[in-house]
Amino acid sequence: MGSGLFALGTRAMYANTAVLDTISNNISNANTEGYSRQQVELATEDGRFTGAGFFGRGVRIATVSRTSDPYLAREANNTASVASADQARLDKLTQLEKVFPLGEGGLGYSAGQMLNAFVDVANQPQDLSARQVVLARAEDFASRIRSADTQLSSLQEGVTNDLRNTVEQVNSIAQNIANINQKIASVKGVGHSPNDLLDQRDLLVKQLNELIQVSTVEADDGTLSVFIGGGQRLVLSNSAEQLAIGTDEFDSSKATLLLSDVGIKRPVNQGLVLGGTIAGLLKVQNEDIPSARALLGQMSAALAWRVNQQQSLGLDLGTPPGAGGAIFSTGTPQVLPSTKNTSSLSPPPVSMTILDGRELQASDYSLVPDPAVAGQYTLTRKSDGLVTSVVDGSEVDGFRINITGAINAGDKFELRPASASAGQMRRVLDNPTGIAAASPFTATTNAANKGTATVGSLSMVSQPDATLPPLNGTELNIVFTSASGDYELQSPLGTAVASGTWQAGSPISYNGFNLMLNGVPSNGDVIKVENTTYPAGNNGNALSLLALRDEDIVGRRDNGGGSTAPGATITNAYSQMIGVIGVQVQGAKTSASISATMASNAQGVLSNKVGVNLDEEAARLIQFQQSYQAAAKILQIAQTIFDTLLQTAR
Repeated sequence: MGSGLFALGTRAMYANTAVLDTISNNISNANTEGYSRQQVELATEDGRFTGAGFFGRGVRIATVSRTSDPYLAREANNTASVASADQARLDKLTQLEKVFPLGEGGLGYSAGQMLNAFVDVANQPQDLSARQVVLARAEDFASRIRSADTQLSSLQEGVTNDLRNTVEQVNSIAQNIANINQKIASVKGVGHSPNDLLDQRDLLVKQLNELIQVSTVEADDGTLSVFIGGGQRLVLSNSAEQLAIGTDEFDSSKATLLLSDVGIKRPVNQGLVLGGTIAGLLKVQNEDIPSARALLGQMSAALAWRVNQQQSLGLDLGTPPGAGGAIFSTGTPQVLPSTKNTSSLSPPPVSMTILDGRELQASDYSLVPDPAVAGQYTLTRKSDGLVTSVVDGSEVDGFRINITGAINAGDKFELRPASASAGQMRRVLDNPTGIAAASPFTATTNAANKGTATVGSLSMVSQPDATLPPLNGTELNIVFTSASGDYELQSPLGTAVASGTWQAGSPISYNGFNLMLNGVPSNGDVIKVENTTYPAGNNGNALSLLALRDEDIVGRRDNGGGSTAPGATITNAYSQMIGVIGVQVQGAKTSASISATMASNAQGVLSNKVGVNLDEEAARLIQFQQSYQAAAKILQIAQTIFDTLLQTAR
């Protein structure tokens, strides 16, 4: 009997010691990241048969298990992945927002100041100092545009570097998971779970999800396979593939994600990378930065085109006076062929010609051959997915597509009619005398007129035809033939070349000019339009340049059939740009806040299930301490019985 008690007490003490050791280990690791509560699983030893029945042989330790919940762990990992992506995007959008400041530091203010400078030129067309102010403010605007574009390029460079660093972390974690898989598989046959290794692997999977969202599948040998991007393997058993950063097939400044597959680097479908820091960075690179660059390019290209156009319609102070030269240069529209193309890459067989900068949209385009129709191509506007069938010479959104060579099936091109203009914007007019402040035509009323009509303004709206009056040297007379506003354009006087009906508030238009009248003309009144003799004293085109500040020069849309949807003024366009980016930032803040809360809640639920509760462990510590003391008492009683037997034997 003594020996039986000794065995029972010893087993009980050993079991309770193991439990106390495990509880102590739990308490020690209560604040260790990734640690799961462990628990000793106790089982009853098989009974001993005697003639009086089966007698218990005490307790044995079955195993040491860890508390886990795959569903909660997967939910916590997924929410953490989304939160990490949202936060990575928010960090970059916060930097992006700083590229476009408000107030006097903004592009809208600079553009407004440049156009406002034409007030002094209009007041004193011959004043070179007033003209120099225009050039100085034009240089300031161009410089700010280039600076904003440079900051966007720096932001893109930062995104690429962050992607490269994050990919290195992913590769390191993937290799560690593969190594732990090897260790887990090696002890699979012993019949017990390697709890600490499983905790380490779960923590690595969690950290990996924060970098790039993954899915996992556990094999029969205990190893865990890890997949990214909709099923591409990253870890399989004890082997880890390597992620890498490559360059975009169109734009070498943009990064693309590659995955090594049996030594061959294959592109990862970025649309299937839905979470983690990498997903957030890719969204910034592929959507947010291109959108901001397109808005900036649209604004700069529209203003430069319209200012240059109006400048070309006036006369400068040269000797002899000539048409105004360009104030700005924005380079040529950018065509980026895919590196996979089989047709000519340099130069590409596609080019663009800007027809109307006011109709340029804040978007890039993709162009591919139509496999069903030879000589026809599919143009997709990336900002809204609008698809248009085009051919050589097609005009879309203010630009013309020129097919200058053979394009093979499967070739792809990215067209950037406006996006690249900001980085190439320069003020190219240096001489203040080159500002074309004068209108080529001057209008005067006949002293014998009986009506109250006077010349309000004469502005040039298009290039005049040199074969038509007054540019052909023949004076042009506007002769009113009735009291209701009917008029004839006569050149020379008495020979009608055109006719119309004047209405208050509407211009009389002919050969590139718009003539606005104040007052009301009478029957027989004559207004003469002739070539400007003294450009130094004429401010007609300066007033037209000044009027650009209130003209909708950005983002007009051609609706077809001669209908055009209005655009925005240059200052309003900048305000809208800030508004668009502000909405993106605010949306990112909201998303980051919500996803962070969801991730915290999911992690809290998981921790409550598998983490260490110190109060509970303290209670169990007391419980099994008492059990240990009771087991020790069994040994004490066994010793007493044994001593009594020895004394009896004497």
